[in-house]
Amino acid sequence: MLSPPSTLPQAETIAALFDVDLVGLIASFICLSTAFLLGTLIGLERQWRQRTAGLRTNVLVAVGAAAFADLGLRVAGVDGGVRVISYVVSGIGFLGAGVIMKEGTQVRGLNTAATLWASAAVGSFAGARKPAEAVLVAIFVLAGNTLLRPLVDAVNRRPMHPDETEALYRVHVVCLAEHVSQARDLLFEELEMHHYPIREIETLTDGDTQVELAAILVPTTANPADLDAITAHIARHDAITSATWTVSATS
Repeated sequence: MLSPPSTLPQAETIAALFDVDLVGLIASFICLSTAFLLGTLIGLERQWRQRTAGLRTNVLVAVGAAAFADLGLRVAGVDGGVRVISYVVSGIGFLGAGVIMKEGTQVRGLNTAATLWASAAVGSFAGARKPAEAVLVAIFVLAGNTLLRPLVDAVNRRPMHPDETEALYRVHVVCLAEHVSQARDLLFEELEMHHYPIREIETLTDGDTQVELAAILVPTTANPADLDAITAHIARHDAITSATWTVSATS
């Protein structure tokens, strides 16, 4: 009596055709799941604070980094995984740069970009079969975004003393649009005459009728009395609508 043909060779042929590795598939599922859960925790904190890159963005960054790291390991071994992770580290910088915005003299989004970079690190650890390290990095990222906030607020509320902090001084002028060139020359001449070198003159607002310029001084300790005298003298010119100066901490 003939026995029925076995279906095992057919199953092996199908598995070989599609390169199905059940053990590797389960490992990839665990890696991606770890990245998804940790990215969710990081992104939830960002979403709660209504940041530009919130829950979904951080999850996708973590999962994407994990997927690339896992792919490199499975296809080319440890060397391949290391190469892929190095590309993730550099490539995530382009994504982070997209959330950094300059509004006048303020730069926003640096912390959000850094969080995306850290989410990629969490995903890379998960994809490299290092779930414990991925959890550890996620804990430190969450601690940095939550536990350090009271300390940052306390430092920011502390009065700034130019003698203790390297300060960045700006001299602002508002002029009519047709007098922009004259205002630039006036700023340069007045500050050079008082021996305050200018790093650059930037345009803060450019309207149809009025333009605001700001001369950024080379980081130094300026004399407030000198700046008061300079702005008062500049404001007396017919081409200038108003003049003032500001000071902030250098980055």
